Amino acid sequence: MEYDFCNIRSRALACGLGLSLLALDANALFIVNQPWLRPAKSGQSTEVYMNLTSTDGAALLAVGTDGAASAVIRDPGNGTNTLDLLPLPAKTLVALAPGKTCIVLIKLARTVKLGERVGVTLTIQGNDGGRQDVPLQVEARLRSPLDDELRAHHHTHPH
Repeated sequence: MEYDFCNIRSRALACGLGLSLLALDANALFIVNQPWLRPAKSGQSTEVYMNLTSTDGAALLAVGTDGAASAVIRDPGNGTNTLDLLPLPAKTLVALAPGKTCIVLIKLARTVKLGERVGVTLTIQGNDGGRQDVPLQVEARLRSPLDDELRAHHHTHPH
C-alpha cells in the first residue's frame, strides 16, 4: 500500500496540530505549524520545535512564556549560541527542529508531562516594521505531530 500524504496531512491538520495564521499587514500571513516541545522536569530546560512561514518575509524577534524563567532562540551547533532574531524569508519554511535552530525554555516553572501544554508567545516583526505577538499552546510530545501520524499510518498498514 502506498502513502497518501495529502490524506495524512489533512488528517493531521484536522486533528488540531497547531496551525496558526496571523496577518502581519493587509497582504502578509505568518503561519505556525506543528508546535511541540519535549517533556521535562521542573527546573530543567526543554526545546520547542515548529514550522514557521511568512508570505512576505519577517523575523522572529523574541519568545515569551510564563512556563519558564526565560526563553531563547538557540542556533544549532555547540548548543550555547543564541540568536537575537531569526529571519523568516518570504515563502520559505523555516523548521525549528531537533539538531537545528530551536527555541529553548530555560528553568521550567513546573514539570511538563506528555500531552500537557505550555503557553508560548512569539513576537514577529514583518518586513514593514509592524510587530505582532502570536500566542501558542505547545504540546509536550516525543516526536512532531506529523512524525507521529506517519508512524501510526506505517504501523497500521504494514508494507
